Amino acid sequence: MQVRVASGDIATYDAPCIVVHLFEGITAPGGGTGAVDAALGGMISDLIQSGDIRGKDGELTMIHTFGKLAAPRVLVAGLGKSSEFTVDKVRDLSASIARHLRAKRVAEYATIAHGAGIAGLDPAACAEATAEGTLLGLYRFDRHKKANDDNFEVQTLTIVEHDAGRVAALQAAAERGVILAESVEFARDLSNEPGNILTPTEFAARAEAMATQHGLGVRILDRDQVGEMGMGAFLGVARGSAQPPRFIVLTYNGGVDSKPLGLIGKGITFDTGGISIKPSEAMLEMKGDMSGGGAVIAAMMAIARLRPKINVTALVPATENMPGGNAIKPTDVLRAMNGKTIEVINTDAEGRVILADALSYAVQLDLSPVVDVATLTGAISIALGNVAFGVFANNDALAERIKGAAKAAGEKCWELPMFSEYKELNKSNVADVKNSGARGAGSIAAAFFLKEFVDERPWAHLDIAGVDFYDAEKGVLTKGASGIPVRTLVNLALDLAERPI
Repeated sequence: MQVRVASGDIATYDAPCIVVHLFEGITAPGGGTGAVDAALGGMISDLIQSGDIRGKDGELTMIHTFGKLAAPRVLVAGLGKSSEFTVDKVRDLSASIARHLRAKRVAEYATIAHGAGIAGLDPAACAEATAEGTLLGLYRFDRHKKANDDNFEVQTLTIVEHDAGRVAALQAAAERGVILAESVEFARDLSNEPGNILTPTEFAARAEAMATQHGLGVRILDRDQVGEMGMGAFLGVARGSAQPPRFIVLTYNGGVDSKPLGLIGKGITFDTGGISIKPSEAMLEMKGDMSGGGAVIAAMMAIARLRPKINVTALVPATENMPGGNAIKPTDVLRAMNGKTIEVINTDAEGRVILADALSYAVQLDLSPVVDVATLTGAISIALGNVAFGVFANNDALAERIKGAAKAAGEKCWELPMFSEYKELNKSNVADVKNSGARGAGSIAAAFFLKEFVDERPWAHLDIAGVDFYDAEKGVLTKGASGIPVRTLVNLALDLAERPI
């Protein structure tokens, strides 16, 4: 889809549909909406007076112009209360508008920058959010369906700006929004793929193809190579599957002399639970247990395109967790790359086990700070539901930067405590640490397990198990994989490039 910014007057713009907006409580529209209203002989004002248009958040009203404008249709979008309107709402509104017009089979439409007038939001931020929200809202995963009439797609969005002097800045902002959205779509594609298609080998192949296309460094390590490196934890989980494991390494060089930011992602391409097998209904979303790894790889795609002055290395251990004849068993002991031993209490707590080796490798590579992303625990869903992902950190400054990056992205998060008493939950009688503690504080126990392998460098863990998949569309979220927290990771990299920790 093409997103562009053009100088002009929305009231005279020639497109199959133009989109204007209205805040709740406004009875006499101004700005671009007022110009369109005047050209329509006060039709929008009449609809406001009759109560057919109220400006409520998410309200969409289609008006046919019958030759009074160059555009045959006008869509009036309700913005809600101006005091509550934010850039996040620009994203969600843009997504809803795009889906609405796609359903009406509108291939091209033009809009004004929502929120850049009476709401007082930065015009460039609104342009970026409009582009971002539009693409994210239009996303769908139908590559395994037969083509039919429902495959209609919107082709072009034009943001019409009345101030010609701002067009270049808004175009650059819109292009950034497109880059972020396309990276999220890449992550969604990876997570939505069935497990029989996105095997560890295919996962690595897609990461390698993306890296080659965008100029990233790439290494794909096989079973023998990671074995020589001493990754006994990763290989322990992998040995239950007939599919060979892959360890994905992507590097971005921003041309600076500094330690690389480390992005680590869990890459379980299908999780049965292993010998501690899941109930059948609990497996239905387990093709997405690599969503953390997918988010990290997709973030690298955006970083490569945005070119910040920072070095970044991404590490993704990829394997299935299967109950094959050679699978690990509860009470088995594995040795991680850093020499620490792990007692396996529950083979369905495999994500932290493979991340133990990835984090150990990050330490060996001297990456700093290090951020890992994983669909790690069901417990995080109990704590936070499907609204926010959990943040755990050993460094307050890094935690604050992540929270700021998430806020800018519109991806909600919440920091959970790392009190030293929780460390006891992972104490083992036969090994250095065990991979599953008591029922309480499950997400914190998992974070403390990971902390064993980061060597005290600035580190944060993002548990995204509650926000990786959705069963209905809402705003920028569509049914299936969410692509959270790709935009948070990209914003963090951009922020650290400007203000290193």
